[in-house]
This record gives sequence, C-alpha cells and structure tokens, in this order.
Amino acid sequence: MTATTPKATSIPDFCEGIQYFGEALPHFETYGANPAIAEGSVAISDPADPAAVYQTLLLADALRYLTLQITGSKASGHPGGFASSAEAHAALILLGYKNIITEVGHHAPGFYSSMFLDRSLEDMGISTVQQLRDRFREKHGLLGHLSGYIPGILAPAGPLGQGQHFAMAAALLHKDKLFPFTMGDGGMGEPYPMSSMAHFHTAYPSATNFLPVLIWNGYSQEHHSMVSTKTNEEMIAYWKGNGFAEVILVNAKDFDDKNQPGDYVDSTAFSFEQRLAFTKAILAGVDKAAKSALGGKLTAFIIKQLKGAGVHARGAKSHNLYPKDTLDAPHISEALKGRALSAEAWQLVRTNCERAGGGPAAKTAVTEFELPLSELGELPLEEYAVGGDPKVSTTAMGRLVGKVGECDRTFLVTNADGNEASGIANINQALKIIHPTTDDLYNQSPNGQVYEPLSEDACAGLAVGLSLMGARSLWCSYESFAINGLPIWQTVTQAMAELRRPTPATITLYTAGALEQGRNGWTHQRPEVEAYFAAMMRNGNVFPLFPPDANSIQVCYEWALTTKNKGIVITASKSPLPIRTTFAQTRQGLKDGAIVLQEIEPAQTNLNQGASKKVVFAVVGDMTLMPVFEAAAFLEGEGIGVKIVSVINPRRLYRPHDVAWDTCSQPDGDFLSDAKFAEIFGGDALIGVTGGASGMLEPVMLRSNAKRDTFAWKRGETTASAGELMAFNGLTAEALTKRAIELVH
Repeated sequence: MTATTPKATSIPDFCEGIQYFGEALPHFETYGANPAIAEGSVAISDPADPAAVYQTLLLADALRYLTLQITGSKASGHPGGFASSAEAHAALILLGYKNIITEVGHHAPGFYSSMFLDRSLEDMGISTVQQLRDRFREKHGLLGHLSGYIPGILAPAGPLGQGQHFAMAAALLHKDKLFPFTMGDGGMGEPYPMSSMAHFHTAYPSATNFLPVLIWNGYSQEHHSMVSTKTNEEMIAYWKGNGFAEVILVNAKDFDDKNQPGDYVDSTAFSFEQRLAFTKAILAGVDKAAKSALGGKLTAFIIKQLKGAGVHARGAKSHNLYPKDTLDAPHISEALKGRALSAEAWQLVRTNCERAGGGPAAKTAVTEFELPLSELGELPLEEYAVGGDPKVSTTAMGRLVGKVGECDRTFLVTNADGNEASGIANINQALKIIHPTTDDLYNQSPNGQVYEPLSEDACAGLAVGLSLMGARSLWCSYESFAINGLPIWQTVTQAMAELRRPTPATITLYTAGALEQGRNGWTHQRPEVEAYFAAMMRNGNVFPLFPPDANSIQVCYEWALTTKNKGIVITASKSPLPIRTTFAQTRQGLKDGAIVLQEIEPAQTNLNQGASKKVVFAVVGDMTLMPVFEAAAFLEGEGIGVKIVSVINPRRLYRPHDVAWDTCSQPDGDFLSDAKFAEIFGGDALIGVTGGASGMLEPVMLRSNAKRDTFAWKRGETTASAGELMAFNGLTAEALTKRAIELVH
C-alpha cells in the first residue's frame, strides 16, 4: 500500500496525530460508500452483508494501526496480543456489543483504541490521535493496563485469569445483555478460569449471557503458549469437556493463500479477497456465538490467528515494545504504513463506532451507571449485655447477613470452606446454598444466595465482581485460606479507588483465625495474611476491622454496608467470647480507630517497682484480649497502671500524610487527631499485641513516643488450645507482664 498525505481539508479533526494515511482499499467506492451501521441503528443489520464484512475489516485495521502507533509513541506497551484479536473485537463492536471485558491487561492499548474510536475517551479530554499518543502510559492518562478509571472500560485487567469473574457477575445483574470477555493463551493456562466457569454454570444454568472469546495465537508473553500444540479438535473438546455446549472456532489457517508455515498464520498477509473471507467467517461466527449465549447456551468463540498479526513483529516477539521500538524505527514505520487507511476510511470507521451499541461505551456500558439497589431499612441489631454470657461474633453477624439477603435478592454470599465451619450456619439457613439438588438438611436450593465453589479465587472473584458492577456481596473465608482469593480482591479494591462512580464496598469476613486452629497445625494458621491488608491500608480505601466481640461485629458490618468504593475486611473468631463493648463504643471506635476497654490507675506506692507508671496495651483482635486482661490483673497487683485499648479500625490511626486517601475517587480523610491519639494511647509504655502480623500495629507505633514493644504472631504449630498456641508465640500474660514491668522501670 502506498502511504500518502491527503489534503489537510479532507482529514477529520480526530485524525490529528496519525502519521501515515493510505490509499483507499479495493472496492471502497462500493462497500465504503455508506456506514454499515445506519443512522439511528445500533448494529449492522446483516452479518453476511458484504459492506458489513468490508467495514469490519476496516475497523480491525484501524485498531491495529492505533494500537501500534500509541505504543510506538512511547516505545512501550503491548501491541501483539490485541493485534491477533482485532477481527473478533471489530465484529463484536459492529454487532452492537460494547460491554466487552478482557482478562488480558496487555490488550489495554487495543481497548483504548476502541474507546477512542467511539469517542468515549473524549470524557477525559482525548479527542485526537495526538492526544491519545501523548497520554498513553502517563499519569492521569491511559495507564499501562486497564482500569475503571478509563471511560467505557468495564473492569480492570492485569493479573491473568480474572476476566471471567467480571463477565459472570455482570451477566447475573444484566440478564438481557451480552458480556463478551477476551482471554489469551496465557490466561487460559491459569488453573482458575475454566473451573470457575464450570461451577458458575452449574449454579446458574440460565445465566449464559457471558461469552468467552479465546484469542488462540500460539504464543504467550515470551514463548510458545502451553496450549499451542493442541489440535483444533482437542481445543473444542477441552471447552466442551468443561461444560460449553457451543464452541465456535474460526482458524485463519483455513483462509491462507500465501502458504505461511505453521499452525498459526497472519491474516493480514492474505490476499485482500481472502482477508475479506476470513473476516466474513469471524463476523458470522461471533454473531452466531452471541445469539447462542443470549439464547441460553453456554458458548465460547475462538479466533485462531498468529500473535502479532498485522503489526511490527510476529509471535512472542510482538508482545512488548522496547526502547528501540520507536515510531522512527523502520520496522515500526513500515508496519504502520502497511495498515494505513485513507482519511475517508477513518471517518467511516469513526461513524460506525459512534453508532454501535447506541453510542460511546462511556455513555452506554452498564458500569457507567449506578446500579439501583434494594433498600435495607434498619438492620435488626441485637445488643448483648456487657459482661453477660459469651457470644459467637460470626453468628451475630450472620443473622444480619441473612436479613440483607432477604431484602436484596441480588446480594450474594460466597464461601469456599463452608459457612457452618465458621459459625455462620445461620446464613445458609436464611439464604440457602445454591445447588441443583434441593436438600433441606444441607440448606441447598437452586435459587439460593450462598455460592460455594471449592476455590477461594472463584469465591472472591464473583463477590468482588458483583461489587465492582454495583451490587452488594460478602466473601467469607477462613483467614488461613484467604490468600488464594486476594489477588482479585486487591485488583478490584484498587480499581475502586479510582472508579468514576460510587459502588458498594467489597466486604469480606475472615473467620477461624490461627488461634482457633491449634489442632489443625500450621496449615490452618496463616495470620500473615493480615500483613497484606496492613500494607494496603496506605492505599487510602482499605479498612481492616477487628471487632472485639459480638456487639462490635454487628456495628462494623452495619457501617461497612453504608460505605462506597472501599475494601472492608472484618476479622473475627468463631468461638464464644466475652462481651466487652456497647454499640456506642464501637461506633466511636470506627470513627477514632480504637476505644479504651479498661483503665486502671497506678498505685502511689512501691515506686521502685514502677508504680505511678501506666502501661498501655494496644490490642488487635478478640482472642488476644484474654492474656492482656490477665496481664492487667497482675500489673494492678504490682501497683502499675494499665490501659487496654482495642484497635478496631487501624486505618483511622494513621496520620493523613501516611495514606493516599486524597487520590481516591470517593476520598475518606478521617484520621485520629494527635490530641485524641495522646488521650487514648498516652502512657509511660506501650505494648502492641496481635495474634496476627505486626504490621497491623504500625500506625500506633508510628505515632507513639513512649517506650514500646510489640507482641505478634511468629509461626504456627500443632497445639491443643488457643492458649497453648499463643504461648508458643510468646503471647502470654506472664510474658506481657514481664515486658511491661521492664518498660516502666
């Protein structure tokens, strides 16, 4: 193709920044005379229409050109993977499907190109290709991987194996819409996508309105993909073996008239007529797959085409650009010239993209609107008497969870290891476990609201996906196993920090902490997970909560339900424990970060033993309070003053400059003042105590000027009781007393 520069007056304004224009492709006068999507329509009328096929090909080349030009403008980014998907993406757009999700973060420049062409990016001040180039991979611009910050983008994408969760969550909430999601060879190699879709389909057999689109291009990031040796028949059998009733595969090799070697070929190297034939097959296949998925069949579409098709390199070498890969480099400029369109073709592509789906994705995608939610009314909190009979915190919260589900039928609870084992059987009794077999003994029902796949990734994924899409959810997990679901929880929580709309917080309940798992040994004792949340507190929208009793947990959950765009982590025991707080105290603790549970003034005698001194215990958790109260009694006998502080909401205890709260789209800038901190934590010595990671105590240790020390989890062991396990970790009343006396001398 000859690259040309048309007269300035014939170039649409949005094309400013396009480096190369080409002559009109063959038959443009016939098939490019009018947009394939008529004015007032939202999609092409007939996938077999030659003009629709022709203009799908134009869009695919436009996407390839922009993807390469914007990555080349920074000599950085990933053009190769999306390039092999271009015809499938173009087909989805022209068929009117714009609620497109991807699990491939490396496809970001292609998705940005799509959002640019339909004018979605104008909402962030990107109106020309030059602006698109300038703001790619820049702060407050188009970040390297997808995020909810970008207009028209439904979900974040970075770690592989996550996209199906977002698509399935959206499918549940919007049963009349299609949610295609693209996955690559690498993502398919993750252990979770196929199993999570299989479990979802068993739980929700009628929710087939999500469509996996596999970009089978033979390569992963740096080498051949692990599924590259499968035959077409084996690939189809693999998907059908995982429950997919309809699997449609279009293989570029079947259309190759250039005798390209290997099983994976580049359709852009075909003759123009064969390029059209391949595009026609893609358009027909995507149309059939979409209708099948919307019609009640679990369906997958597979495009088999060489990675890097139509860009600067092929195979894994096309994956990433390096500093040498600038727009001036011959291999980049030649690739751009090969994909260059005429100015008239660019305008035709823009018009189709604007009309598709009823307008820009930034104005039509489901995630551009707040999801209407059922009113919960006043929750039936039950306040137990302080000092009364011990109560199980998780059970107290479970009763409220049941009420939420009864009021809000979109609400979902997920748990991989069983609610009954966490003291929340009442959730199953109220809401029922989703299962095709109805069984009252096991609280099972096809219409339940408790989702129980034996995978923390699947549990966390669907729960946080629902929250991202605007619904309420609760992920319940054993603390020791939660780590397997945290990658997607973190992805979504960080995306919520920059989301352009309010959405319910993603709420988790972690039970059966290490101290309750003595006889199970170290496999069930992994409170190090709390270090994960301790680090994330500095993000600005992550709030780990540690209610000390069954009263406190109810107020913590009540508060969590009112919050937006936060990650709320509630950690509590499933053992009966003393009631130490009132509702009012926890409400104050949520505001201040901590509350004083007990204060003993020092005696005025035995000065040589540290009398008239006061030790402050800052305690994270509920069971860990037991040795602390025991130590306080010993210290009181020694004439030493004691203050026991329950750290309920440690995020409030940081200083404002410690936390990126002001960068969040729904900022929460409430922090405990210095004066109030001194009032709560002031003393002659400070001892932080936690049954988990010591990092959770960082905000207290940062601000205290007293002599101080920390008692925290070290490692797991098989023991007969929580007390024995605490002793193994040095968390005993004797050890606390000894250290307190040392500090106040």
